[in-house]
Amino acid sequence: MPAKRRSAISCVCARTSLLGSLQHPPLIELSLKGHTMNRKLNRKLNFLAAISCTLIAGLAATSAARAQDSHAAFFAQEKSFRTAALHEASRPSRMQQAATKVIVADPTGKAAGAVTIDTKNRFLYLSLGEGRAIRYTIGVGRAGFEWSGNARVGRKAEWPAWTPPPAMLKRRPDLPRHMAGGIDNPLGARAMYLYNGNRDTMYRIHGTNEPDTIGQAVSSGCIRMLNADVIDLHSRIRIGAPVQVI
Repeated sequence: MPAKRRSAISCVCARTSLLGSLQHPPLIELSLKGHTMNRKLNRKLNFLAAISCTLIAGLAATSAARAQDSHAAFFAQEKSFRTAALHEASRPSRMQQAATKVIVADPTGKAAGAVTIDTKNRFLYLSLGEGRAIRYTIGVGRAGFEWSGNARVGRKAEWPAWTPPPAMLKRRPDLPRHMAGGIDNPLGARAMYLYNGNRDTMYRIHGTNEPDTIGQAVSSGCIRMLNADVIDLHSRIRIGAPVQVI
């Protein structure tokens, strides 16, 4: 092959090689760049993994703390319920305590339907007529709150609400201003409101949430009865029935 032609071919090959190298970087450079990118990606992945671990550990600790608090609250509530149950069991039942009513010879001589309250002996008599009466054991006013006189049953209520009068609230500012009817209400299961003419005397014959006080002088002047007894009396007595307190 002539020398000139060989020289031309060599130039063309050199140019082609140069252009190829410009368009396609050497493999070693690509390898280095790939290694650098992998290192950056690994650092990012490691960083994300560390954040994830921290978050998971924090959530686990929070969950464990909440579970511990929940268990502690549950056991505290359970203990409170047991204590309340034991306390309630140690007291006479407010509804199941045996009634005290008994039919006796009427010591009052009153007409049927009349009520006589013997505060000294802690008895309430409902006259039946024909010389008989139902006698109930009651609780009465404590020292300084005794009273006597005549009244009538102005109205009756089942599971009455309780609104302490101003004088009582002055003595006992800790009392509620109003309390809905129910087993915990001081008026108990029934109430009969005593009136003098058309005026409310503020005295009541009522049940109680403290059955152990029956037979004692502890009230502010009202007449307390066991819930079983007051339910019986309430069913027998009429509006307008005369009441004498002696």
